Amino acid sequence: METMTFPRYSPDDIISYLRSHILAGAEARNLVKGDVFGNPKLDILHLIYMRILQKVYGIRLEHFYMMPVNVDITYPQIYEGFLPVCNLYIHMERLLPVCRINDFQIADVLNPKTKRTVRFLSGILNFVNFREFRREVYLELQLNYKSAMEKHQQLEAANREAAMKLEKLNTVPVEHQAEVKQLTESIRELEQLLRQDYRRKQTALQEVISQKKTDIAESTRKLNDLKVTMATLKEEQEQLKSKIVESPEELKNYKELMKETVKKLKKSKQEVIEKYEGYRDLVEVLPACQLEVQLYQKKMERQGANVDKLASVLSEVRNLEDQIDSAQAELKNAKTDEMSLKRVVTAKHERLSTAEIRIKKMREDVEQHKCTVLEHCNKVQEKRGAVYDKVMAIHKEIKQMKGKIEQLKEDAEEKARKSKEIHLMWKAVLEKTHESLLKTVKSYAASRAEKVDEIRRGLLSIQSSGSSS
Repeated sequence: METMTFPRYSPDDIISYLRSHILAGAEARNLVKGDVFGNPKLDILHLIYMRILQKVYGIRLEHFYMMPVNVDITYPQIYEGFLPVCNLYIHMERLLPVCRINDFQIADVLNPKTKRTVRFLSGILNFVNFREFRREVYLELQLNYKSAMEKHQQLEAANREAAMKLEKLNTVPVEHQAEVKQLTESIRELEQLLRQDYRRKQTALQEVISQKKTDIAESTRKLNDLKVTMATLKEEQEQLKSKIVESPEELKNYKELMKETVKKLKKSKQEVIEKYEGYRDLVEVLPACQLEVQLYQKKMERQGANVDKLASVLSEVRNLEDQIDSAQAELKNAKTDEMSLKRVVTAKHERLSTAEIRIKKMREDVEQHKCTVLEHCNKVQEKRGAVYDKVMAIHKEIKQMKGKIEQLKEDAEEKARKSKEIHLMWKAVLEKTHESLLKTVKSYAASRAEKVDEIRRGLLSIQSSGSSS
Protein backbone atom coordinates (compact mmCIF):
# COMPACT_ATOMS: atom_id res chain seq x y z
CA MET A 1 0.00 0.00 0.00
CA GLU A 2 3.02 2.32 0.35
CA THR A 3 3.65 2.22 -3.43
CA MET A 4 0.27 3.57 -4.58
CA THR A 5 0.14 6.16 -7.35
CA PHE A 6 -1.88 8.90 -5.61
CA PRO A 7 0.12 11.71 -3.94
CA ARG A 8 0.24 12.30 -0.20
CA TYR A 9 -1.15 15.69 0.78
CA SER A 10 -0.09 17.63 3.84
CA PRO A 11 -2.66 18.19 6.61
CA ASP A 12 -2.85 21.93 5.77
CA ASP A 13 -3.61 21.18 2.10
CA ILE A 14 -6.25 18.66 3.12
CA ILE A 15 -7.93 21.13 5.50
CA SER A 16 -7.92 23.93 2.87
CA TYR A 17 -9.37 21.57 0.22
CA LEU A 18 -12.06 20.35 2.61
CA ARG A 19 -13.02 23.95 3.43
CA SER A 20 -13.17 25.06 -0.22
CA HIS A 21 -14.64 21.99 -1.99
CA ILE A 22 -16.26 19.54 0.44
CA LEU A 23 -17.75 21.54 3.32
CA ALA A 24 -19.81 24.71 3.13
CA GLY A 25 -21.03 27.51 5.38
CA ALA A 26 -20.43 27.20 9.11
CA GLU A 27 -18.98 23.71 8.72
CA ALA A 28 -16.12 25.07 6.56
CA ARG A 29 -15.53 28.12 8.76
CA ASN A 30 -15.41 26.15 12.02
CA LEU A 31 -13.12 23.38 10.69
CA VAL A 32 -9.73 23.34 12.41
CA LYS A 33 -6.68 21.14 11.87
CA GLY A 34 -7.00 19.71 15.39
CA ASP A 35 -10.53 18.46 14.62
CA VAL A 36 -9.20 15.93 12.06
CA PHE A 37 -5.55 15.25 13.01
CA GLY A 38 -3.81 14.66 16.32
CA ASN A 39 -6.76 13.99 18.62
CA PRO A 40 -9.58 13.99 16.06
CA LYS A 41 -13.20 14.61 16.89
CA LEU A 42 -15.17 11.62 15.70
CA ASP A 43 -18.33 13.55 14.85
CA ILE A 44 -16.40 16.02 12.60
CA LEU A 45 -14.47 13.22 10.88
CA HIS A 46 -17.71 11.29 10.35
CA LEU A 47 -19.31 14.47 8.95
CA ILE A 48 -16.42 14.88 6.46
CA TYR A 49 -16.80 11.26 5.31
CA MET A 50 -20.57 11.77 4.95
CA ARG A 51 -20.11 14.94 2.86
CA ILE A 52 -17.63 13.12 0.58
CA LEU A 53 -20.09 10.24 0.09
CA GLN A 54 -22.86 12.77 -0.53
CA LYS A 55 -20.74 14.45 -3.25
CA VAL A 56 -19.54 11.24 -4.92
CA TYR A 57 -22.56 8.90 -4.62
CA GLY A 58 -25.35 11.39 -3.80
CA ILE A 59 -26.12 9.70 -0.44
CA ARG A 60 -28.18 12.01 1.76
CA LEU A 61 -27.51 12.37 5.49
CA GLU A 62 -30.80 10.78 6.51
CA HIS A 63 -29.80 7.52 4.78
CA PHE A 64 -27.11 6.94 7.42
CA TYR A 65 -29.79 6.80 10.14
CA MET A 66 -32.13 4.38 8.33
CA MET A 67 -32.59 0.80 9.49
CA PRO A 68 -32.34 -1.81 6.68
CA VAL A 69 -35.76 -3.19 5.79
CA ASN A 70 -34.61 -6.58 4.48
CA VAL A 71 -33.13 -7.62 7.86
CA ASP A 72 -35.30 -8.92 10.70
CA ILE A 73 -34.06 -7.30 13.94
CA THR A 74 -35.87 -8.15 17.18
CA TYR A 75 -34.66 -5.18 19.21
CA PRO A 76 -33.92 -2.27 16.81
CA GLN A 77 -33.54 0.18 19.72
CA ILE A 78 -30.18 -1.41 20.52
CA TYR A 79 -28.78 -0.47 17.06
CA GLU A 80 -29.96 3.16 16.99
CA GLY A 81 -26.71 4.59 18.37
CA PHE A 82 -24.43 2.33 16.31
CA LEU A 83 -26.46 2.50 13.06
CA PRO A 84 -24.87 5.72 11.55
CA VAL A 85 -21.34 4.40 12.19
CA CYS A 86 -22.19 1.02 10.65
CA ASN A 87 -23.77 2.59 7.53
CA LEU A 88 -20.80 4.99 7.22
CA TYR A 89 -18.34 2.08 7.38
CA ILE A 90 -20.33 0.12 4.73
CA HIS A 91 -20.38 3.05 2.27
CA MET A 92 -16.72 3.96 2.90
CA GLU A 93 -15.72 0.34 2.34
CA ARG A 94 -17.42 0.57 -1.06
CA LEU A 95 -15.78 3.95 -1.94
CA LEU A 96 -12.17 3.46 -0.86
CA PRO A 97 -11.28 0.51 -3.20
CA VAL A 98 -12.17 2.85 -6.07
CA CYS A 99 -9.64 5.32 -4.56
CA ARG A 100 -6.92 2.57 -4.56
CA ILE A 101 -7.22 1.95 -0.80
CA ASN A 102 -7.98 -1.63 0.27
CA ASP A 103 -7.19 -1.80 4.00
CA PHE A 104 -10.01 0.30 5.49
CA GLN A 105 -11.29 -1.10 8.79
CA ILE A 106 -14.02 -0.33 11.33
CA ALA A 107 -11.30 0.86 13.73
CA ASP A 108 -10.55 3.71 11.28
CA VAL A 109 -14.06 5.02 11.98
CA LEU A 110 -14.21 4.36 15.75
CA ASN A 111 -10.56 5.05 16.70
CA PRO A 112 -8.82 6.78 13.75
CA LYS A 113 -5.05 7.16 13.52
CA THR A 114 -3.44 10.30 12.08
CA LYS A 115 -1.23 8.63 9.41
CA ARG A 116 -4.00 6.37 8.16
CA THR A 117 -6.48 9.27 8.12
CA VAL A 118 -4.02 11.38 6.08
CA ARG A 119 -3.57 8.51 3.59
CA PHE A 120 -7.31 7.89 3.32
CA LEU A 121 -8.12 11.57 2.79
CA SER A 122 -5.25 11.92 0.24
CA GLY A 123 -6.64 9.03 -1.81
CA ILE A 124 -10.19 10.39 -1.60
CA LEU A 125 -9.10 13.92 -2.62
CA ASN A 126 -7.10 12.51 -5.54
CA PHE A 127 -10.16 10.54 -6.72
CA VAL A 128 -12.45 13.59 -6.31
CA ASN A 129 -10.05 15.74 -8.37
CA PHE A 130 -9.85 13.05 -11.06
CA ARG A 131 -13.66 12.72 -11.02
CA GLU A 132 -14.17 16.48 -11.44
CA PHE A 133 -11.67 16.61 -14.32
CA ARG A 134 -13.26 13.68 -16.16
CA ARG A 135 -16.71 15.13 -15.45
CA GLU A 136 -15.73 18.40 -17.20
CA VAL A 137 -14.39 16.41 -20.17
CA TYR A 138 -17.59 14.35 -20.31
CA LEU A 139 -19.78 17.47 -20.16
CA GLU A 140 -17.74 19.03 -22.97
CA LEU A 141 -18.16 15.88 -25.05
CA GLN A 142 -21.88 15.89 -24.28
CA LEU A 143 -22.19 19.52 -25.43
CA ASN A 144 -20.26 18.73 -28.61
CA TYR A 145 -22.51 15.72 -29.22
CA LYS A 146 -25.63 17.84 -28.70
CA SER A 147 -24.36 20.52 -31.10
CA ALA A 148 -23.45 17.84 -33.66
CA MET A 149 -26.90 16.26 -33.33
CA GLU A 150 -28.55 19.67 -33.78
CA LYS A 151 -26.43 20.31 -36.89
CA HIS A 152 -27.32 16.83 -38.16
CA GLN A 153 -31.01 17.51 -37.64
CA GLN A 154 -30.71 20.88 -39.38
CA LEU A 155 -28.94 19.25 -42.34
CA GLU A 156 -31.58 16.52 -42.50
CA ALA A 157 -34.31 19.17 -42.50
CA ALA A 158 -32.48 21.07 -45.25
CA ASN A 159 -32.15 17.83 -47.25
CA ARG A 160 -35.86 17.16 -46.84
CA GLU A 161 -36.72 20.68 -47.97
CA ALA A 162 -34.39 20.32 -50.99
CA ALA A 163 -35.96 16.96 -51.87
CA MET A 164 -39.43 18.50 -51.63
CA LYS A 165 -38.33 21.39 -53.87
CA LEU A 166 -36.85 18.94 -56.39
CA GLU A 167 -40.09 16.96 -56.42
CA LYS A 168 -42.05 20.16 -56.98
CA LEU A 169 -39.71 21.16 -59.82
CA ASN A 170 -39.81 17.72 -61.43
CA THR A 171 -43.58 17.30 -61.16
CA VAL A 172 -45.65 19.11 -63.75
CA PRO A 173 -48.74 20.85 -62.34
CA VAL A 174 -52.11 19.42 -63.33
CA GLU A 175 -53.13 22.64 -65.08
CA HIS A 176 -50.20 22.51 -67.54
CA GLN A 177 -50.03 18.75 -68.15
CA ALA A 178 -52.22 18.97 -71.29
CA GLU A 179 -50.03 21.72 -72.77
CA VAL A 180 -46.88 19.73 -72.01
CA LYS A 181 -48.36 16.63 -73.68
CA GLN A 182 -49.32 18.65 -76.78
CA LEU A 183 -45.86 20.19 -76.98
CA THR A 184 -44.13 16.81 -76.62
CA GLU A 185 -46.36 15.29 -79.33
CA SER A 186 -45.71 18.21 -81.69
CA ILE A 187 -41.96 17.96 -81.02
CA ARG A 188 -42.06 14.22 -81.79
CA GLU A 189 -43.99 14.85 -85.03
CA LEU A 190 -41.47 17.50 -86.09
CA GLU A 191 -38.58 15.17 -85.35
CA GLN A 192 -40.21 12.38 -87.41
CA LEU A 193 -40.86 14.73 -90.34
CA LEU A 194 -37.32 16.08 -90.29
CA ARG A 195 -35.89 12.56 -90.13
CA GLN A 196 -38.06 11.41 -93.06
CA ASP A 197 -37.10 14.46 -95.16
CA TYR A 198 -33.43 13.93 -94.33
CA ARG A 199 -33.58 10.24 -95.24
CA ARG A 200 -35.43 10.98 -98.54
CA LYS A 201 -32.87 13.60 -99.59
CA GLN A 202 -30.01 11.38 -98.52
CA THR A 203 -31.29 8.44 -100.63
CA ALA A 204 -31.80 10.73 -103.68
CA LEU A 205 -28.27 12.10 -103.34
CA GLN A 206 -26.86 8.60 -103.04
CA GLU A 207 -28.69 7.50 -106.20
CA VAL A 208 -27.39 10.55 -108.14
CA ILE A 209 -23.87 9.93 -106.86
CA SER A 210 -23.98 6.24 -107.85
CA GLN A 211 -25.30 7.12 -111.32
CA LYS A 212 -22.56 9.74 -111.82
CA LYS A 213 -19.96 7.23 -110.68
CA THR A 214 -21.20 4.69 -113.30
CA ASP A 215 -21.13 7.37 -116.02
CA ILE A 216 -17.59 8.38 -115.04
CA ALA A 217 -16.52 4.73 -115.10
CA GLU A 218 -17.96 4.27 -118.64
CA SER A 219 -16.31 7.49 -119.89
CA THR A 220 -12.96 6.45 -118.40
CA ARG A 221 -13.34 3.02 -120.06
CA LYS A 222 -14.09 4.63 -123.43
CA LEU A 223 -11.15 6.99 -122.97
CA ASN A 224 -8.87 4.09 -122.29
CA ASP A 225 -10.18 2.30 -125.39
CA LEU A 226 -9.50 5.41 -127.46
CA LYS A 227 -6.00 5.64 -126.06
CA VAL A 228 -5.44 2.01 -126.99
CA THR A 229 -6.73 2.61 -130.55
CA MET A 230 -4.50 5.73 -130.84
CA ALA A 231 -1.52 3.64 -129.84
CA THR A 232 -2.40 0.92 -132.37
CA LEU A 233 -2.93 3.56 -135.09
CA LYS A 234 0.47 5.10 -134.37
CA GLU A 235 2.05 1.69 -134.67
CA GLU A 236 0.23 1.06 -137.94
CA GLN A 237 1.32 4.53 -139.16
CA GLU A 238 4.94 3.70 -138.46
CA GLN A 239 4.55 0.36 -140.11
CA LEU A 240 2.88 2.02 -143.09
CA LYS A 241 5.63 4.63 -143.38
CA SER A 242 8.07 1.85 -143.89
CA LYS A 243 5.86 0.33 -146.57
CA ILE A 244 5.06 3.54 -148.47
CA VAL A 245 5.03 3.22 -152.24
CA GLU A 246 6.25 6.10 -154.29
CA SER A 247 3.00 6.25 -156.28
CA PRO A 248 1.40 9.68 -155.55
CA GLU A 249 -2.20 8.54 -155.95
CA GLU A 250 -2.00 5.87 -153.30
CA LEU A 251 -0.19 8.32 -151.09
CA LYS A 252 -2.90 10.90 -151.51
CA ASN A 253 -5.63 8.37 -150.85
CA TYR A 254 -3.81 7.14 -147.82
CA LYS A 255 -3.33 10.72 -146.55
CA GLU A 256 -7.02 11.48 -147.05
CA LEU A 257 -7.95 8.35 -145.14
CA MET A 258 -5.55 9.30 -142.42
CA LYS A 259 -6.98 12.84 -142.31
CA GLU A 260 -10.51 11.45 -142.00
CA THR A 261 -9.44 9.09 -139.24
CA VAL A 262 -7.66 11.97 -137.48
CA LYS A 263 -10.81 14.12 -137.76
CA LYS A 264 -12.90 11.25 -136.35
CA LEU A 265 -10.42 10.77 -133.55
CA LYS A 266 -10.46 14.53 -132.77
CA LYS A 267 -14.26 14.53 -132.71
CA SER A 268 -14.36 11.49 -130.42
CA LYS A 269 -11.65 13.08 -128.24
CA GLN A 270 -13.63 16.32 -128.08
CA GLU A 271 -16.75 14.40 -127.08
CA VAL A 272 -14.82 12.50 -124.43
CA ILE A 273 -13.34 15.77 -123.09
CA GLU A 274 -16.80 17.35 -122.97
CA LYS A 275 -18.23 14.34 -121.14
CA TYR A 276 -15.23 14.38 -118.79
CA GLU A 277 -15.80 18.04 -118.01
CA GLY A 278 -19.51 17.36 -117.36
CA TYR A 279 -18.65 14.48 -115.06
CA ARG A 280 -16.05 16.66 -113.33
CA ASP A 281 -18.70 19.33 -112.71
CA LEU A 282 -20.99 16.70 -111.24
CA VAL A 283 -18.19 15.44 -109.00
CA GLU A 284 -17.52 19.01 -107.90
CA VAL A 285 -21.24 19.40 -107.04
CA LEU A 286 -21.09 16.31 -104.76
CA PRO A 287 -19.30 18.07 -101.79
CA ALA A 288 -21.92 20.81 -101.94
CA CYS A 289 -24.61 18.14 -101.46
CA GLN A 290 -22.65 16.74 -98.55
CA LEU A 291 -22.46 20.24 -97.07
CA GLU A 292 -26.24 20.55 -97.43
CA VAL A 293 -26.63 17.24 -95.58
CA GLN A 294 -24.36 18.51 -92.80
CA LEU A 295 -26.40 21.72 -92.68
CA TYR A 296 -29.55 19.64 -92.31
CA GLN A 297 -27.92 17.72 -89.44
CA LYS A 298 -26.91 20.97 -87.74
CA LYS A 299 -30.45 22.26 -88.21
CA MET A 300 -31.77 19.09 -86.54
CA GLU A 301 -29.39 19.60 -83.58
CA ARG A 302 -30.41 23.25 -83.35
CA GLN A 303 -34.05 22.16 -83.45
CA GLY A 304 -33.44 19.77 -80.51
CA ALA A 305 -31.66 22.53 -78.57
CA ASN A 306 -34.53 24.87 -79.36
CA VAL A 307 -36.97 22.25 -78.06
CA ASP A 308 -34.99 22.02 -74.79
CA LYS A 309 -34.89 25.81 -74.58
CA LEU A 310 -38.64 25.88 -75.22
CA ALA A 311 -39.20 23.42 -72.36
CA SER A 312 -36.98 25.48 -69.99
CA VAL A 313 -38.73 28.69 -71.10
CA LEU A 314 -42.11 27.08 -70.48
CA SER A 315 -40.99 25.96 -66.98
CA GLU A 316 -39.72 29.50 -66.30
CA VAL A 317 -43.02 30.88 -67.55
CA ARG A 318 -44.89 28.54 -65.22
CA ASN A 319 -42.65 29.57 -62.31
CA LEU A 320 -43.21 33.24 -63.16
CA GLU A 321 -46.96 32.67 -63.35
CA ASP A 322 -46.86 30.94 -59.97
CA GLN A 323 -44.81 33.81 -58.55
CA ILE A 324 -47.27 36.32 -60.06
CA ASP A 325 -50.21 34.44 -58.52
CA SER A 326 -48.47 34.27 -55.14
CA ALA A 327 -47.54 37.96 -55.41
CA GLN A 328 -51.13 38.85 -56.26
CA ALA A 329 -52.36 36.80 -53.31
CA GLU A 330 -49.77 38.50 -51.09
CA LEU A 331 -50.92 41.88 -52.45
CA LYS A 332 -54.51 41.05 -51.58
CA ASN A 333 -53.45 39.87 -48.14
CA ALA A 334 -51.31 42.99 -47.72
CA LYS A 335 -54.22 45.20 -48.73
CA THR A 336 -56.52 43.48 -46.25
CA ASP A 337 -53.78 43.68 -43.59
CA GLU A 338 -53.30 47.37 -44.44
CA MET A 339 -57.01 48.07 -44.01
CA SER A 340 -57.10 46.14 -40.76
CA LEU A 341 -53.94 47.92 -39.58
CA LYS A 342 -55.44 51.29 -40.47
CA ARG A 343 -58.50 50.41 -38.41
CA VAL A 344 -56.28 49.22 -35.58
CA VAL A 345 -54.18 52.40 -35.81
CA THR A 346 -57.24 54.64 -35.66
CA ALA A 347 -58.54 52.65 -32.70
CA LYS A 348 -55.11 52.89 -31.04
CA HIS A 349 -54.99 56.66 -31.67
CA GLU A 350 -58.35 56.98 -29.95
CA ARG A 351 -57.15 54.79 -27.11
CA LEU A 352 -53.91 56.82 -26.89
CA SER A 353 -55.83 60.07 -26.64
CA THR A 354 -58.00 58.65 -23.87
CA ALA A 355 -54.91 57.09 -22.24
CA GLU A 356 -53.05 60.43 -22.33
CA ILE A 357 -55.95 62.11 -20.57
CA ARG A 358 -55.97 59.32 -17.98
CA ILE A 359 -52.16 59.52 -17.64
CA LYS A 360 -52.38 63.27 -16.94
CA LYS A 361 -54.93 62.61 -14.25
CA MET A 362 -52.81 59.73 -12.92
CA ARG A 363 -49.71 61.96 -12.84
CA GLU A 364 -51.54 64.58 -10.87
CA ASP A 365 -52.82 61.90 -8.49
CA VAL A 366 -49.32 60.36 -8.28
CA GLU A 367 -47.72 63.70 -7.45
CA GLN A 368 -50.26 64.26 -4.70
CA HIS A 369 -49.68 60.71 -3.51
CA LYS A 370 -45.89 61.28 -3.63
CA CYS A 371 -46.20 64.29 -1.40
CA THR A 372 -48.27 62.34 1.11
CA VAL A 373 -45.95 59.34 0.88
CA LEU A 374 -42.87 61.52 1.41
CA GLU A 375 -44.41 63.01 4.50
CA HIS A 376 -45.34 59.53 5.69
CA CYS A 377 -41.81 58.26 4.83
CA ASN A 378 -40.20 61.02 6.86
CA LYS A 379 -42.37 60.07 9.80
CA VAL A 380 -41.60 56.38 9.25
CA GLN A 381 -37.87 57.15 8.99
CA GLU A 382 -37.95 58.89 12.33
CA LYS A 383 -39.84 55.96 13.84
CA ARG A 384 -37.42 53.57 12.08
CA GLY A 385 -34.43 55.29 13.70
CA ALA A 386 -35.99 54.83 17.11
CA VAL A 387 -36.92 51.21 16.31
CA TYR A 388 -33.39 50.56 14.99
CA ASP A 389 -31.88 51.75 18.24
CA LYS A 390 -34.26 49.47 20.13
CA VAL A 391 -33.45 46.55 17.82
CA MET A 392 -29.69 47.06 18.25
CA ALA A 393 -30.17 47.12 22.00
CA ILE A 394 -32.25 43.93 21.75
CA HIS A 395 -29.54 42.33 19.55
CA LYS A 396 -26.93 43.18 22.17
CA GLU A 397 -29.13 41.65 24.84
CA ILE A 398 -29.67 38.59 22.62
CA LYS A 399 -25.93 38.19 22.11
CA GLN A 400 -25.38 38.49 25.83
CA MET A 401 -28.15 35.96 26.43
CA LYS A 402 -26.62 33.62 23.82
CA GLY A 403 -23.25 33.92 25.52
CA LYS A 404 -24.85 33.18 28.86
CA ILE A 405 -26.80 30.28 27.33
CA GLU A 406 -23.63 28.82 25.80
CA GLN A 407 -21.84 29.26 29.11
CA LEU A 408 -24.76 27.59 30.90
CA LYS A 409 -24.70 24.78 28.31
CA GLU A 410 -20.97 24.30 28.89
CA ASP A 411 -21.54 24.34 32.64
CA ALA A 412 -24.41 21.90 32.23
CA GLU A 413 -22.26 19.65 30.06
CA GLU A 414 -19.46 19.78 32.63
CA LYS A 415 -21.95 19.08 35.43
CA ALA A 416 -23.49 16.26 33.39
CA ARG A 417 -20.04 14.84 32.71
CA LYS A 418 -19.12 15.16 36.39
CA SER A 419 -22.46 13.64 37.40
CA LYS A 420 -21.83 10.75 34.99
CA GLU A 421 -18.38 10.25 36.48
CA ILE A 422 -19.83 10.43 40.02
CA HIS A 423 -22.61 8.07 38.96
CA LEU A 424 -20.11 5.61 37.55
CA MET A 425 -17.95 5.97 40.65
CA TRP A 426 -20.92 5.44 43.01
CA LYS A 427 -22.06 2.56 40.85
CA ALA A 428 -18.66 0.91 41.24
CA VAL A 429 -18.69 1.63 44.97
CA LEU A 430 -22.21 0.19 45.27
CA GLU A 431 -21.20 -2.89 43.37
CA LYS A 432 -18.23 -3.35 45.65
CA THR A 433 -20.43 -2.79 48.75
CA HIS A 434 -22.98 -5.24 47.37
CA GLU A 435 -20.29 -7.81 46.87
CA SER A 436 -18.91 -7.20 50.38
CA LEU A 437 -22.44 -7.37 51.83
CA LEU A 438 -23.09 -10.64 50.03
CA LYS A 439 -19.85 -12.04 51.37
CA THR A 440 -20.67 -10.87 54.92
CA VAL A 441 -24.22 -12.28 54.67
CA LYS A 442 -22.87 -15.60 53.46
CA SER A 443 -20.22 -15.70 56.18
CA TYR A 444 -22.79 -14.67 58.80
CA ALA A 445 -25.21 -17.37 57.65
CA ALA A 446 -22.44 -19.99 57.73
CA SER A 447 -21.30 -18.91 61.26
CA ARG A 448 -24.90 -18.81 62.43
CA ALA A 449 -25.54 -22.32 61.12
CA GLU A 450 -22.39 -23.56 62.90
CA LYS A 451 -23.53 -21.91 66.16
CA VAL A 452 -27.02 -23.37 65.81
CA ASP A 453 -25.47 -26.83 65.29
CA GLU A 454 -23.28 -26.37 68.37
CA ILE A 455 -26.30 -25.26 70.46
CA ARG A 456 -28.28 -28.26 69.21
CA ARG A 457 -25.43 -30.57 70.05
CA GLY A 458 -25.16 -29.00 73.52
CA LEU A 459 -28.89 -29.41 74.08
CA LEU A 460 -28.75 -33.02 72.93
CA SER A 461 -25.84 -33.74 75.27
CA ILE A 462 -27.66 -32.12 78.19
CA GLN A 463 -30.78 -34.13 77.44
CA SER A 464 -28.80 -37.35 77.24
CA SER A 465 -27.05 -36.63 80.59
CA GLY A 466 -30.35 -35.83 82.33
CA SER A 467 -31.97 -39.05 81.12
CA SER A 468 -29.00 -41.08 82.32
CA SER A 469 -29.15 -39.52 85.80
